[in-house]
Amino acid sequence: MLQAFRMNVLKGFEAEYKKRHDEIWGELKNLLKEYGISNYRIFLDEQSNALFAFFDIEDETKLSNLAKETIMQQWWDFMKDIMPTNVDNSPKTYKLKEVFYLE
Repeated sequence: MLQAFRMNVLKGFEAEYKKRHDEIWGELKNLLKEYGISNYRIFLDEQSNALFAFFDIEDETKLSNLAKETIMQQWWDFMKDIMPTNVDNSPKTYKLKEVFYLE
């Protein structure tokens, strides 16, 4: 199942956001794969600093458990200084509604 959402990076931290993802922790990559996440991509709209992300997941019911994983919480803590976050340091995300699909 495809998941798509929007986040934001704070102005002036676009390069740092990319750098941190270029150096993503091996533990986190492995965790995402364990949860059945693949084809994960994030795009930056340089005019608005909006981040558009999507990934495939085998079982979307597992997503709520991913948030409970220590490594996921550590990543959010690592990223909280460069993007808007919720109280638990998870990034503020906004689901995207699919309006077109070309098979």
